Amino acid sequence: MTTTKKKAAGGMKTAKTDATATTSDTPAKLIDGRIKELGDWRGATLARIRKLLHEAVPDVTEAWKWRGVPVWEQAGIICTGETYKDVVKLTFAKGAAVADPAGLFNASVEGNTRRAIDIRDGDKLDEKALKALFRAAAALNASATAAKKPAKKAAAKKVASKKAAEKKPTVKKATTKKA
Repeated sequence: MTTTKKKAAGGMKTAKTDATATTSDTPAKLIDGRIKELGDWRGATLARIRKLLHEAVPDVTEAWKWRGVPVWEQAGIICTGETYKDVVKLTFAKGAAVADPAGLFNASVEGNTRRAIDIRDGDKLDEKALKALFRAAAALNASATAAKKPAKKAAAKKVASKKAAEKKPTVKKATTKKA
């Protein structure tokens, strides 16, 4: 197995990336492979997070993006599950807009959009709060998608009206000349 290492923001090294993955592998298989490949607390943590996410958002979709990052989506990205040497990082794409009453976000809190949770070896997960965060992120994505639909319909209707107006033949009024 050929492996590579990449440097991530903040100088942390990422976990090994399996270079033998094929394009026919499903995201679920690739995530399974990452969990197995890690084989330590990070793999166990990633597997636990994945299970909690599926419990919280049963119709969540798994993706494998950016050359080896597990991503969970529903009407948009809910979060990513990056693994580094000392931390498993859950990055919520729209975390700044998600209520976090339990105060789980502990990384990337200065940004305007994303928020993250860094989980270190030995950290105890507040599973109830984490599930609530997953649900809130999915609900935010769903509401943003729902808000776009009426706007798109209105824009399409406006374009259709404009095209219909352009197709109407113009009628010139008859003018009479006075002698």
